[in-house]
Amino acid sequence: QVQLVESGGDSVQVGGSLTLSCVASGYITSRLYWAWFRQAAGKEREGVAGIYNGGAYLAASVKGRFSISLDDAKKTVYLQMNSLKPEDTAIYYCAAGGNSLLNERSFLYWGQGTRVTVSS
Repeated sequence: QVQLVESGGDSVQVGGSLTLSCVASGYITSRLYWAWFRQAAGKEREGVAGIYNGGAYLAASVKGRFSISLDDAKKTVYLQMNSLKPEDTAIYYCAAGGNSLLNERSFLYWGQGTRVTVSS
């Protein structure tokens, strides 16, 4: 059984930084499309960052502030978030096994989410 477990969510002030982690367990290869999505209150879930085959993809809203990385050996994907803004407040979800940040439904595996709150 595949399980994704996120951690690292917290409450921070504007301009602060956080690193989210997502550890995968079970029969899962690291050679998948890994991604971070987020869902703010009252809004639809949106793709934030993806990584596949050495290439990283970032949504326009986070480009220049966020980065995604993957540790193959640890089956862990990270989301480094810098210069946080109030609009980054959301529950962040790790996902794997999809094909695009724009195709949320393609992802096979999902974590339970970790909450990030950015206050001014």
